[in-house]
Amino acid sequence: MRAASVTAALTVKRRNRPVVENDDYAACTGRVIRAQGRRIAAGDVEGRTELLALEDQLARAVSTAVTGLRGCGYSWAEIAARTATTRQAAHQRWGHCEHGPDRTAATDNGSDRGSAWDNGPVAGAVS
Repeated sequence: MRAASVTAALTVKRRNRPVVENDDYAACTGRVIRAQGRRIAAGDVEGRTELLALEDQLARAVSTAVTGLRGCGYSWAEIAARTATTRQAAHQRWGHCEHGPDRTAATDNGSDRGSAWDNGPVAGAVS
C-alpha cells in the first residue's frame, strides 16, 4: 500500500520542545517571593531593596522568554493568547526584545551584583 502524500506547505510545523515542569517551577518561585515579602513585613526593611530588584529581573526574564519563543517560531498571536492580551499589545510590549541584545547575559555572571538578588541599580533607589 502506498503512503499518503502530504503537501509540505500545508503541514503544521511541529516545535521540538523538551519536557519541563514549568508549573511546578513557577509555583516554587512564587512561594519564595511571597516568603521574602513576609520576612520584610516582619521588620526587615533592608530586604525591601532586594525584593524591588526582583521586579526588574522578572521583566528581563519575560523579555528573554519572549525572544526565545519568537526564535522558536511562535507568532505574536500565540504569545498573546497565553498572556490574555492582543497580538498588537504583545508586540508593543515585547517587540523591542527581538532586536536588541539580551541584557541579562552580560549581568548574570554575578560579578557586578550589589547583593545576592541585584543585577544592577534599582529604579528609584537612593544610592
